[in-house]
Amino acid sequence: MSATPIEAIAIGASAGAVQALLRILPALPAGFPVPLLIVVHVPPDRSNALVALFAAKCRVAVREAEDKEPVLPGTVYFAPSDYHLLVEADRSLSLSMDEPVNHSRPAIDVLLESAADAYGAALAAIILTGANHDGAVGLRAVCDAGGIAIVQDFTDAQVSTMPEAALAACPSARIMTLDDLIPYLLTLAAQ
Repeated sequence: MSATPIEAIAIGASAGAVQALLRILPALPAGFPVPLLIVVHVPPDRSNALVALFAAKCRVAVREAEDKEPVLPGTVYFAPSDYHLLVEADRSLSLSMDEPVNHSRPAIDVLLESAADAYGAALAAIILTGANHDGAVGLRAVCDAGGIAIVQDFTDAQVSTMPEAALAACPSARIMTLDDLIPYLLTLAAQ
């Protein structure tokens, strides 16, 4: 466990993301006290259906992140399609149309690096299933800032490339199955 109470959880996922998140997010209780900031690689040319899908299945608030809004506890924020999601020093959200990173906008690295700057050791970051290396550099930034780094167990991930790359960048990351991750998040949030 962390000596520093966790004030935010950042999650990155790509191929297999919906199935993985459907195991995690609906398991969170109403009143879960920590915000979750999530980047899923979604095509830029279509609207993001993730908010509607998860809002119908979750007991926590689920919304698409908006520029300059404050990060509120117990809320899941999804990055909008074709925008990078960042956390500012004052812990508000910002959206950017900067160039894609790892061929992605939104990119996981962009969220994790900015969240590591904003939250430091009070951040937990999770890299789930995915088929590229996005998130590896960001998870390294979380480790360097003293935050908690977690990667999905390779045998549990639909596509293991992203968790493997993240673990290579941050060898101290915890490796967890989705079933192990849910009680761990509840314990972190209760600190």
